[in-house]
Amino acid sequence: MLGETELIKLFPDFKELIQPSGIDLRLDEVFIQISAGSLIDNNKNLPRLEKLEPPIYTLKPKTAYSVTIAPKIKIPKGYAMLYLPRSTLNRSFISVHTAVGDPGFYGSLQFLLYNYGEFDYTIKKGERIAQAVTFNVTGSGEYKGSYQEKQE
Repeated sequence: MLGETELIKLFPDFKELIQPSGIDLRLDEVFIQISAGSLIDNNKNLPRLEKLEPPIYTLKPKTAYSVTIAPKIKIPKGYAMLYLPRSTLNRSFISVHTAVGDPGFYGSLQFLLYNYGEFDYTIKKGERIAQAVTFNVTGSGEYKGSYQEKQE
């Protein structure tokens, strides 16, 4: 796992968000599912989403939300990321579901928020919801999946 000195070198655009052992990730947009989706024989049929109005989002009980993180991230070749929830959300019955960030990935991170609680939970755009922990990966290739965005 990398510490803040190395993280600042690798991710200068995130300098203000770097913690002792990870990078804080801020909530950008929030979406709710409005259609079914499927995955059959690796054919991805993602559900359609409806964007909620910022800057204050109300997460209803027992409801899942797709969320994006800003800004976009570039994971250098030779490194991978794991995304972990901020403890304040866990203490508030809000779960952050994530995946692995592969070497070479560039783009917008998209996570799932779920309100396990019995009450509404209010959160503002820009709040820290997760932390990216970065690891060295030896012998890695680069991500070439369908969620790769073109670098600007």
